Amino acid sequence: MLDLNKIYCGDARDVLSDVDDNSIDLVVTSPPYDDLRKYNNPESSWNFKVFQEIAKELYRVVKDGGVVVWVVNDKVEKGSKTLTSFRQALYFQEIGFNVNDVMMWRKTNPMPQVKQPRYCSCYDYMMIFSKGKPKTFNPIMVNCKLGGKEYNSTAKNMGGENGRRKLHYNVNRQKVKDNIWDIAIAQNKTDHPAVYPLQIARDHILSWTNEGDVVLDPFLGSGTTALACKQTKRKYIGIEINPEYCEIAEKQLAQF
Repeated sequence: MLDLNKIYCGDARDVLSDVDDNSIDLVVTSPPYDDLRKYNNPESSWNFKVFQEIAKELYRVVKDGGVVVWVVNDKVEKGSKTLTSFRQALYFQEIGFNVNDVMMWRKTNPMPQVKQPRYCSCYDYMMIFSKGKPKTFNPIMVNCKLGGKEYNSTAKNMGGENGRRKLHYNVNRQKVKDNIWDIAIAQNKTDHPAVYPLQIARDHILSWTNEGDVVLDPFLGSGTTALACKQTKRKYIGIEINPEYCEIAEKQLAQF
């Protein structure tokens, strides 16, 4: 097993081979988005074949009941969405993962849309894959708009009885947050081209793990997932192929 709470600079395919089977509680990552951003990495470091190799490794290292959070989107190519994210989701399912949920990150401050025959894109997918049933779920709760309000009503009797029966109930004060999360695009103060919000990593880590669990990010980038782990008392393994981004991540962690 690799040492925990450490960033490994290298190709995820190589580094993951040193991670023990069934040792990771959660994967939170944002892989390259269909070449929507230009990273200073070798051209051969990301394509669908590479994705397949990494997906298989993730299935091997994730514990039974563990979860993978895969934050992705698609580009428009020759006037058509590529749907690469869906091809990836179907492949995760093919190799044994459950598609536990398809969530969305709705950006509250999206980039303005250049004139195109489509509406402004304001979301990314957050695909939630699980190895069997998730062993941990600590749902984020939000207040109900009418929480605590009392209602009197009637309902039709069941079982063939005639008439209606009276009901009296209170609206719960809280409910489980829905699967569309409104979060602003992160303010990028680094040289990394695509920093994703700390809140995304933090909220997923709190949702799918407990203190002391091990979280993996095979595309660590500027270090967001590792930083969220430090803040929430989880252990982490970060993998990043670009030495420059590894330095950025180390500096981010040193400031916490």
